[in-house]
Amino acid sequence: MSPERKRRTIDEVRRRLGPDKISERRACKVLGQPRGTQRYSKRRAADEAKLLEEMRRIARKRPRFGSPRVHDALGKRGWLVNHKRIERLWREEGMQVPKKQHKKRRLPCGGSANSCVRKRALRPNHVWSYDFVEDRTENNRKLRMLVVIDEFTRESLAIEVAWSFTAAQVVEVLGYLFAVRGVPEHIRSDNGPEFVARMVTRWLYRAGVKTLFIARGSPWEHGCVESFNSRFRDELLNRELFVGLEDARWVVDRWRLDYNHQRPSSSLDYQTPAEFAARCCSSAGAYVLTPEQQRSLNPRSSH
Repeated sequence: MSPERKRRTIDEVRRRLGPDKISERRACKVLGQPRGTQRYSKRRAADEAKLLEEMRRIARKRPRFGSPRVHDALGKRGWLVNHKRIERLWREEGMQVPKKQHKKRRLPCGGSANSCVRKRALRPNHVWSYDFVEDRTENNRKLRMLVVIDEFTRESLAIEVAWSFTAAQVVEVLGYLFAVRGVPEHIRSDNGPEFVARMVTRWLYRAGVKTLFIARGSPWEHGCVESFNSRFRDELLNRELFVGLEDARWVVDRWRLDYNHQRPSSSLDYQTPAEFAARCCSSAGAYVLTPEQQRSLNPRSSH
């Protein structure tokens, strides 16, 4: 039994029986608790109240952040504090984020040639990914969202919201992004009807973009965009109820800008995607990888 548990037990016994029925000395002797330990009162540092308030302020703004991200945010705000202290306060204040339980799936030994392991992005505009995410409005009408990301910089290039999408609309979105961001070398997707449509594949071929279709029933081969979609749903869609299409477009676009420019990514050494995109290219034109990116490109960790 821990000293803290003994302390609570002694206090509870004396409260129920009454201090005149059993002395503190006797209760401590029975449980083997030193009286000094029983009487110890925790002293918090003078700045701890301010630190907790700052942590709560970050948690209110980013309710799905855990203690490592909060520690990083505090550091950027000028707080020089050990991460262990943040973890301790995080637990004591009950601020832990409930973890989502994932079912275990046995991965195939090889995987398709178009998986995110085999065709890993090595530079900006090397590999893009796009996928659809669905949600519903207040009156239960279905919304579809076309998500496009750059797998190397983790930037959200577009999240287009509509009631439904045709192949022509997909081409329209890609055409705008190609004009603004440049043409990628590859674009990865699942085998959805909008992505395998002849109109889309022919248009991409004429644009000089190679298409990468993952194996059917293998979402792990689409890991980058699936990871983004989970953050998108966890941090926005599960917390918002959209009134209509225009409301959804406005809220989603605000979240996308915040994701690119304000939200640090652990896979980018806690840089935002926009910061990483701006820094990954040196003046000589060579791409500078973070240690995390270098580890992820190690051939031993690619399988």
